[in-house]
Amino acid sequence: MANIKTFDLNLLPVMDALLETRSVSKAAERLGVTQPAVSGMLARLRDSLDDPLFVRTQRGILPTPRAEALAASIKTALDAVENILQEQSFSPSQAAFTLRIAATDYAQRALLLPFLRLLHDEAPGIRLSVCPVAPDFARQLAEGLLDMALVTPEMAPENLMTRRLFDETYVTIARTDHPQRQRLDDLDVFCGLDHAIMSHDGTAFSGSTDEALAHLQRQRRVVASVPNFTILMDLIRQSDFIALVPQRLVANEEGLFIAPPPVAVRGFQKMLVWHERLHHAPAQKWLRQKLAEVAGC
Repeated sequence: MANIKTFDLNLLPVMDALLETRSVSKAAERLGVTQPAVSGMLARLRDSLDDPLFVRTQRGILPTPRAEALAASIKTALDAVENILQEQSFSPSQAAFTLRIAATDYAQRALLLPFLRLLHDEAPGIRLSVCPVAPDFARQLAEGLLDMALVTPEMAPENLMTRRLFDETYVTIARTDHPQRQRLDDLDVFCGLDHAIMSHDGTAFSGSTDEALAHLQRQRRVVASVPNFTILMDLIRQSDFIALVPQRLVANEEGLFIAPPPVAVRGFQKMLVWHERLHHAPAQKWLRQKLAEVAGC
């Protein structure tokens, strides 16, 4: 008696072709093999299933009751295998699920706001769930708690899939009617003004700008540290404070005067990272590509 371990599954398409064509020669033509090859495979089928399966007549071959009984099951099995082998299709307009992304405050404003508008237009059934980047975000990706994350290269473990999105630079911002707005590129003026910075917990009073100034043996006066960029920009609009912020963050902001800093401040690179388990998923591939388009790459 045949079993799954010993039965040659490559014989199933032959059986299906014989059942549909009722002809060895036509089955061979459909399968793209020779007639003797089909005859040989039919012999193997008869031996495996212990039944003649087909008998010759003047008009071709006719299936035995055993063969007829197998016809529907063979068709179902072949359809199932074909479905497995076909690439999963994805229709953005018909998709309905939640995309989970971890992102910093900066990435949420600079990338995810325009990305959400794109999803609303092209894939309205996809919901966007955004959370801060936790220290264990790589574990969250591996365990399926997140789909992707927006981070800097130094934050990304080597075992994650990555895509570079862009390199960011810093600009100086002040309110549009700041009395010193035209002199913000002057190092003395820059260091003499009150500064505000963003730090994730609102406790840091120095950053990459201070490192750059230290190389010039200069320093600035940071008088406010706030936990997100929204508060920072509101503070700048309502005071004489100035701040250095990523350029993309203020590209379309109103009420701010933007100037190049008088000192070269090291920027950063933004990357999209995801776990290899989602690398080939059509929906995730489409979403990553759209996010890259929003980033301009």
